[in-house]
Order: sequence, then C-alpha cells, then structure tokens
Amino acid sequence: MLNTDPSAASEDFLLSPAFVSAITYDDGAAAKEHLAAGRPIYYGDDAFPGEVIKEYPDGRRQIVVMNADDTITVVRDL
Repeated sequence: MLNTDPSAASEDFLLSPAFVSAITYDDGAAAKEHLAAGRPIYYGDDAFPGEVIKEYPDGRRQIVVMNADDTITVVRDL
C-alpha cells in the first residue's frame, strides 16, 4: 500500500543516502550564507545532547524547542 502521508515522505528523505551524505560532508557554507544574509540557523551540538541550538547572525546562541504548532520556544540563552 502506498503511504500518502506527507510527513512519511519527509521522514523517508531524512533516511536517504543523499541526505546522509549531504550532512556528513557539510562544510558549513549554507549556514554561513544564512548568517551573512541576516537569518538565524539551527543545529545540534555535542555539548548539548538532544538539544537544538539557534544561532543569530550577531553570534548569540539559545537552546530552543520546536513545537508541533510551528512555534519556537526559547529554553535558555547560552
């Protein structure tokens, strides 16, 4: 049976060899472009296992939670 759930498709992509390769060999260029354009970036950091870090172009960093309703809650400043 064909799975038509859009979230399943995105989950499948996250497990795809192309995605795994892209994140394995990421040189940070896209993140730097976003910061240079004035947009924040989101990433994980081994120093904060299981947490999401939001970094602003000015260098500020926060631990955040991404909620199911597409809002972001700041847990704390770093």
